[in-house]
Amino acid sequence: MKIGIPKETRDQRVSMVPEVIKKLDSLKVEFLVEQGAGIASSLNDDIYKAVGAVLTDRQTLLKSSDIIISVNPLEAADLKQLRAETVLISMFAPYANADIVTQLQQHQFRAFSLDMIPRSTLAQSVDILSSMASVAGYRAVLTAAFHLPRYFPMMITAAGSIRPAKVLVLGAGVAGLQAIATAKRLGAMVEASDVRQAAREEVESLGAKFVEVEGAKDSKDAGGYAVEQTEDFLRRQREEVQKRAAKADVVITTAQVRGRKAPILLLKSTVEQMRPGSVVVDLAASTGGNCELTEDNKIVIHNGVKIIGNSALPNDMPQDASVLFSNNMANFLKLIIKDGQLHINESNEIVASTYITKTITA
Repeated sequence: MKIGIPKETRDQRVSMVPEVIKKLDSLKVEFLVEQGAGIASSLNDDIYKAVGAVLTDRQTLLKSSDIIISVNPLEAADLKQLRAETVLISMFAPYANADIVTQLQQHQFRAFSLDMIPRSTLAQSVDILSSMASVAGYRAVLTAAFHLPRYFPMMITAAGSIRPAKVLVLGAGVAGLQAIATAKRLGAMVEASDVRQAAREEVESLGAKFVEVEGAKDSKDAGGYAVEQTEDFLRRQREEVQKRAAKADVVITTAQVRGRKAPILLLKSTVEQMRPGSVVVDLAASTGGNCELTEDNKIVIHNGVKIIGNSALPNDMPQDASVLFSNNMANFLKLIIKDGQLHINESNEIVASTYITKTITA
């Protein structure tokens, strides 16, 4: 069995790094790697050769692979070169793109979407979304620090004292918690808000203050995701956020509801109360943004406040992001490959939840 690792066309990450390939000898498979696939992640072809991977061109890889693993789904032109029943493993986001399943079925591909993995303790070793969210949360704070015209930590010098920056994190999931931890390590004063009351203990354990708004609707059956809140709660949350944001130097927003537009948590009027030079980093930009002024993949400056819309921050740390992605991918491959053969056990919750298309017979 041959597993293909193509070069990403719009991403600096790579779906499998050499050090992880080396650990997968027990799968008894051959890895085909497109030439230059790891260059953007500082991994040259020689490193792949050293662990036994076969370097090849894209066309040969697409036509020869039994399984293709990628960070982002292949382009339509690439799909036409694959054999029927090729297994594709990527992040297809079927909840956001209803046509993707039909498209894959038309080509008779079997596909697994790793952004459908349940957020559970059992699935932690394959939870790619959490891994990438952790990178995004860390990078968001560094991005904010770079753009902020002030220090993060308190500084006491002969020339005078500098107060610590105030950071507000909206959403205390994986990305939010990593942002909190990073901002605290940089010496900032940190507050955080989340609709899930269960997040309070985690926020406070990191040394941040939890901003509580009463009346949040929580769900133990939401699989670790936030649930859609009532308009009354969102109104009161916006009011409380406005008070906190007006005093913040940095606001990091991470709140998303899978399959829905991101909730607006930071209004234009809120931004207008922030001090000039303050920074907003919106990780929910790709789904509409948590800030009313956010534009995806752009920096908007409003009344001297920078609003940075970027949902792809892991792409700015491609080497470590690729390592984490690869480890998650490797653990998933172990679930569906036994002794060099494909073994799809649909009774396994992780396999079943990600298996978005199956072989279509004529």
